Parts: sequence; structure tokens; C-alpha cells
Amino acid sequence: MATNYVLIDFENVQPKNLGLLGEQPFQVFVFIGANQTKLPRNVVVAMQALGAKAQYVEIDGSGPNALDFHIAYYMGTLAAEDQKGNFHIVSRDKGFDPLIRHLKGRKIRVRRVIDIAEIPNLRIPGKTKKSEMIDLIVKNLVDRGHSRPRKVKTLQNTIDNLISDKLSESELAGLIGEMEKQKLIAIEKGNVKYTLPR
Repeated sequence: MATNYVLIDFENVQPKNLGLLGEQPFQVFVFIGANQTKLPRNVVVAMQALGAKAQYVEIDGSGPNALDFHIAYYMGTLAAEDQKGNFHIVSRDKGFDPLIRHLKGRKIRVRRVIDIAEIPNLRIPGKTKKSEMIDLIVKNLVDRGHSRPRKVKTLQNTIDNLISDKLSESELAGLIGEMEKQKLIAIEKGNVKYTLPR
């Protein structure tokens, strides 16, 4: 089975769901900027639980894109060592996308995601019961904190990315309708407001 390498741009994304990686063949690299002097407790606990499968990469200097260049270097080094690996850059920074396109052109399996739950191996199976699917979607949205989708279309795309099988428009609308019915969300003029559990 191919190893999945997860490279987290911690200046850009502070994932709360690192624990999802525990039971899979993952190697996790959390890139920390020079000015990041404190880490959230939940991240430290999750990294410790991952043991030898996880490591921090501290950036010595600061400057525009300093952390991004480190991620690109590690990405290239790991891809040279393991040409059958799957690579996942966790970042909202679209500046990685040209590099990803270039690497894909060289047959390297790489993608950028903004949430760990979007990594294909971790996606919700399409045959999951609707109630369980909503529970998993809600958990993902809670973990996102303030970076939840604000528009209905973005919420649809987020849900679609979380589920392994492609959903039809009516299935997506059904899930969102059920979330409204359960008063987890409210939709006004295409905008989404959340009343999620903490």
C-alpha cells in the first residue's frame, strides 16, 4: 500500500482533526513558522499520538513564502525517495497550485486540500447512512472553526469533497435540507449561518 505524505502549512491552516490520520499509512509533517512560538494543545496531543509517523519542521528564518519554500523542498525530496507515494499539501495558499500542476505532469500524485478530512482515504463513504453522514459533516464543520463555508454553493462543494462518491445536485440539496431541518444551519439569501454543537 502506498504511503500518504501529509505536509501541513501550519501558518495557513491549524487543523483540529489530526487524529483522523492515526489508523492509516500516513507520514505527517507540520511546518511551523519562525514566529509561531506556541502550539495548540490538541495539535501537540494528536502529534504525540501519531508517534514516529509525525514530525515538526521548524523554519529558521522568516520572510515572504519562507515556509512555502520549505514545503516545496520537502515535497520534492520525498517524491524523489518514494515515487509511488501520495502527497497531500494542507493549505489554503493557492500559490502551491502551479507547483502541483507541474508535479502531476511528472506523474507525481499530489493534491492540495484545505482540510484533512478532504484527503481521499479519509473521505466519507457514499453508502454511509444519511444520519451518520450528517454527523460526520457536522464534525468537519465544527473542526473548521471560523473557516466554515459562508455561501450555500461553497457548502455544497465542501460536502461534495468530503464524500467519496459523487453526489447529485438533489442529494446535496437533500443533505443541506436535512441540516436546516435539524437547525444546524440557517440559509438566508444564499448565505449560511451555523448553530452547530461545540
